[in-house]
Formats: sequence, C-alpha cells, structure tokens
Amino acid sequence: MLFDLDGTLLDTAHDLADALNELRRREGLEPLALARIRDFVSHGSSALVRLAFPRVSESEFLSLRDRLLEIYGGALAVHTRPFEGMLELLEHLERERTPWGVVTNKPQSLAEPLLEALGLARRAAVIVGGDTLPERKPHPLPLLYAAGRLGVAPAETVYVGDAERDVLAARAAGMRAVVACFGYIGPAEDPHAWPADAWVASPRELLEWLRRPAPDAPAPRRMT
Repeated sequence: MLFDLDGTLLDTAHDLADALNELRRREGLEPLALARIRDFVSHGSSALVRLAFPRVSESEFLSLRDRLLEIYGGALAVHTRPFEGMLELLEHLERERTPWGVVTNKPQSLAEPLLEALGLARRAAVIVGGDTLPERKPHPLPLLYAAGRLGVAPAETVYVGDAERDVLAARAAGMRAVVACFGYIGPAEDPHAWPADAWVASPRELLEWLRRPAPDAPAPRRMT
C-alpha cells in the first residue's frame, strides 16, 4: 500500500498554514484563516503562494515559494500528526507483513525529515518525493518506481490519496486507487467523479475496506 503524504497519511495543514502566514507577516500582510488555506495544501507550495500572493510577478512568485519552503522546513512537525486512525492502519499493515510507503509531490528534503520527526521514516519501506525522479504525479513513474522498490507488482498495489492527480497516477500505473475523503478536498471538487476504486471517510474506514475480500483483485504480496 502506498500513500500520498499531505492530506492522506498526515494532517500537515496547520504547520503549512503557519509557514504561509509567517511569510505574509514578513510581507506586511494579515494572516489567512486556516480553513481557507486547508483546501489548497494538497496542491503544493505553488498553490499556497498563489493563494496568498495572487498578483505577484513570476520572479517574485519563485522567490516567495523558496522562502515559504525555507520557513516551513524550520517547523515541519509542530502541529502535524497522522490522521486519527492512521497509526492503527499502519500497525495492521505491518502485522500482516504488507509493505507500505509514501509517494508525494512534496520535495524529498521535506518529506523525509517530516516522517523522521514523527517516527515513521524507518517504518516506511519506500519514500518517493516530488523531486526524486524526473516526473511527479499525475505521471505514473513515481508510483511504478515505488512498487519496484517494494518488489510488488502494480496490480497488487493500492494507492491512497486526496487529489484527482493521485487517482489518475494510480490508474496510469495500473494500481487500485482509493480517495481519502478526509483529506484536503475543496468544496468545488467532486471526488466521486474521479475514477477511483473506493472512497473512504477515515483511515478506519480504509482499514475496513482492506479487510473486505476483493475477488477481482489479487491479494497484496507479503514481505518475507
């Protein structure tokens, strides 16, 4: 099983919002509400900068994005935690000897330290960041690379994410796709229109879905 990071495995919105608002403060602007920022978190740093600074030039945008990542990198795990029920799910996978990993568009230099700070880096069998390979989601390459590292066929792999690009990447990779409806999905988005295999409202519901037999799909290969 492979997971997206922001809005799927981890609830990172508060720390990212704090970093974005710190950048706005340094630019002499008032903070934005967490509720307004939350829906943009899964779309990455570029979307966050566009939200907070909608009228800047391209050169200013690039500078602001770099500064945002620098601020965020200094406070990765102040409020960030796994979503409720996620640790239970990971423990289930580990008991069943089902390998799990992370495929995210977050830079590797941020994803790995964040997972390390939460004690998850060594438990993950693979961590693929947005700059690990020449392509990133929705391209299937990161997912295929992760499955190869796990030694598992794509058809035996489930990918869980909270964005349409996650579903499209999983489909293109030949994996089963599950939408984390508890993640950062905006009110204008319709996740049930995405070509997924399942939609879950919580990690515990995902665990229940995993425990149900899937007669049309092979069981995940177990680690030896």
